[in-house]
Amino acid sequence: MTNPLFFGDPATVRSALTGSVFELRGEEARHASTVRRMEPGEAVDISDGVGFRLSGTVRDAGPALLAVAVGAAEQEPPPFRRLVLVQALAKGDRDEQAIEAATELGVDAVMPWQSERSIVRWRGEKVDRGRQKWGAVVRRAAKQSRRAFIPAVHPLVDSAQLAGWIPTVERVLVLHGDAATSLAERIAEESLPGMPPIGETTAVIVGPEGGISDRELDAFVAAGAVPVKIGPNVLRSSSAGPAALVLLNQLLGRW
Repeated sequence: MTNPLFFGDPATVRSALTGSVFELRGEEARHASTVRRMEPGEAVDISDGVGFRLSGTVRDAGPALLAVAVGAAEQEPPPFRRLVLVQALAKGDRDEQAIEAATELGVDAVMPWQSERSIVRWRGEKVDRGRQKWGAVVRRAAKQSRRAFIPAVHPLVDSAQLAGWIPTVERVLVLHGDAATSLAERIAEESLPGMPPIGETTAVIVGPEGGISDRELDAFVAAGAVPVKIGPNVLRSSSAGPAALVLLNQLLGRW
């Protein structure tokens, strides 16, 4: 079983050496000591959020300090094929549910999209607050799933900006119920006779409750995106992206 994981100051985490005692402070230490009730002798991991992981045992636990005897310190390699979820803002926190599950499934970055049919709107101060909230969601989910990498949260984009971003990515798939090709079929076609190149990024675009408009879909396709469907059923905005990521993890050899 993997160890409980907490995030520390990146510079401090990276400076820790095997055999040293690392001191985790602040909110993460409080969570470890008072919420998780970590005790001396228990195994624990500390990460900087970008793949550097300390593994050790708790030496001392208090409300403001968790002292860890470091047994190993190493940089984990990033995924050899990156996954990005472009998630339309959605009501009822369905967008947050989507990025939470996506983080648990290993997504490397998430991008909030203000689509034409999004009921939720980020304007003014809500833009920064919304992105910060998404950052908190993926951080908690990364800790829960014991990932050493916290997914990046890209700035909010509208449909025109998203169309301009699409050509910068090797593969962009738009989930659409009327697509003629399934996601699995598309990956199989592209993978023959071999797997996609290492380092390639695959982005998945998921629309809001009302779906992606014809104008948006046309613009995305013109920019190089490919419409695909997952299966015969229509999934909610909160579950479509995670379902696609499960398939991509398997089809691209990440799992």
